[in-house]
Amino acid sequence: MTTPPPHTATTPPVAPAAPRRGRLHPLGLTEVTLTGGFWAERQTRNAAATIPHIRARLESEGWLGNFDLAARGTLPEGRRGREFSDSEVFKYLEACAWELGRRPDDDMEESFRDVVRRVAAAQEPDGYLNTMFGRDGQAPRWSDLEWGHELYCLGHLFQAAVARHRTHRTADDGLVDVARRAADLVCRTFGEGGIERVCGHAEVETGLAELGRALEEPRYIRQAALFVERRGHGTLAEIEWGRAYFQDDVPIREAASLRGHAVRANYLAAGAVDVAVEQGDDALLDAVRRQTAHAVARRTYLTGGQGSHHQDEAFGEDWELPADRAYSETCAGVSSVMLSWRLLLVDGDPRHADLIERTLFNVVATAVGADGRSFFYANTLHQRVPGEVGDPDATSPRASSSVRAPWFDVSCCPPNVARTIASLGAYVATTDEGGVQIHQYAPSEIRTTTTSGDAIALRIETTYPDDGLIRVLVVESPASPWTLSLRVPSWASSADLVEPDGRRPVEPGTATVTRAFQPGDVVELHLPIAARVTHPHPLIDSVRGSIAVERGPVVYALESTDLGAHVDLAVAAGTPTVERDGDVLLALAVRDTGDAPWPYGTPAAPAPPATHVRLVPYRDWGNRGPSTMRVWIPTGT
Repeated sequence: MTTPPPHTATTPPVAPAAPRRGRLHPLGLTEVTLTGGFWAERQTRNAAATIPHIRARLESEGWLGNFDLAARGTLPEGRRGREFSDSEVFKYLEACAWELGRRPDDDMEESFRDVVRRVAAAQEPDGYLNTMFGRDGQAPRWSDLEWGHELYCLGHLFQAAVARHRTHRTADDGLVDVARRAADLVCRTFGEGGIERVCGHAEVETGLAELGRALEEPRYIRQAALFVERRGHGTLAEIEWGRAYFQDDVPIREAASLRGHAVRANYLAAGAVDVAVEQGDDALLDAVRRQTAHAVARRTYLTGGQGSHHQDEAFGEDWELPADRAYSETCAGVSSVMLSWRLLLVDGDPRHADLIERTLFNVVATAVGADGRSFFYANTLHQRVPGEVGDPDATSPRASSSVRAPWFDVSCCPPNVARTIASLGAYVATTDEGGVQIHQYAPSEIRTTTTSGDAIALRIETTYPDDGLIRVLVVESPASPWTLSLRVPSWASSADLVEPDGRRPVEPGTATVTRAFQPGDVVELHLPIAARVTHPHPLIDSVRGSIAVERGPVVYALESTDLGAHVDLAVAAGTPTVERDGDVLLALAVRDTGDAPWPYGTPAAPAPPATHVRLVPYRDWGNRGPSTMRVWIPTGT
């Protein structure tokens, strides 16, 4: 495929990713505002509850205090948290930066500046910044690249600095300078002739690439490219799970699929797309496309979640997607969104936006409780044992909680979700030379300028995903024709488009309207939002003979709270789903456990009576207290 041409936009968007090339140009937080509905409500909760909660726990856990100890020169005594705890502070800063770019707030600004001040005070004169390594009594710098996460942490620092630079270019807090000094050190240390190795946890690649874009510093992009090309050549030590855990087993250009630790794999792939786009490397782009397509087709859960191994937080083999052992780490969902968005900008393929939507509604939204202060680290599709509500001030092991927990020993997920939700407006729409493309549906206002300098303003009115009507009102338009493009999700097999000239059916993919729009013109996309039964691929052994229920982009689940029994006793009775008073119901029967002394060869029991039972959106499970839950429901008796 030929490398897409450079963008011709005059200024980079206020967005997490701003590639110079691609079919589509992202619209950022200054051009897209979520005005209500599902995601705007979650942005409000994120700002009011989640981000302040994260700040409080960073303080109480001592992870922020580690920087104070470093500044005072008293480390390692008193250091708390894992080797990568610095990164959670940096992700908190990124979440604040995007939120402040979306909606200024004096208290959050003050908190942001306080944290930056404490971080900056811990930076060494040569730019080194890490509280775990490099001082008397600590291991030397860069001495544990397999597990030390020094470069990983810096990658998150760079992304925080990008967020601040793009949302507040004149800020005098110093975060961008801190990041620049650290990036310069990385280039000196790991550049040509330096340490020719990589970090065990990919992240610095996309952090460096995006910082290079933001600061117009090509050295950072070249360094990101070096890291991408070095991986897969065995520079990291062999471990019990193999070098595939680090994606260090096969060069990225030769790999057949995303593999190993799911978060690492997605971060690396996202960084590789960034490098390929900036350097015009079609072969590298094709490699990432191939690996991503394979992983989506054979290694991704119905929810969009990725990672079926608990022991190494990794992708399984093809079709290895056990519902009750689904790991589906929240951070893997976030990193999948990052990768899909970059591929969408490069290719314009709506399937990438489909996966973003699926992952946002069924992983990212699931990860945060209704209170905004409790979280899932892993996102199983089948909960066999009811959890126990714990101490709201306690810290939980990362994946052992079967109810949402207020914090984890490894709390990468809460700030990862916070930074994603704060920046969601930047994932809604794009432009190209021909017009505007809308990829995610939410009540919003879009105001942008074409490459020729003409203003376009749109208002999106919808209650999606509750309803399938998306109404786009043209508020301002140039006199010349342009194209409005609307994504038609892959599940929407009977959608209609209503435009000023009439109504017509549209197929999954992209629906377009090209005309000289007038202010007041309306385009409506009607998506068939109705409960539907979904069957798994026959090669997925673990859920063969089961069904799931979806409605629009939302996956549904059965909870024991509604069944009145353990969900493992449920069997689908073959009756179609029913929608009643806003609820989705499925005909289910409850098996008799029986008292046979041997669980095999037992004659099938008579089918028990069935009744319609309410299902809940998967994202809401567990919000009513401990329960058992399943997404895939057996059809046999």
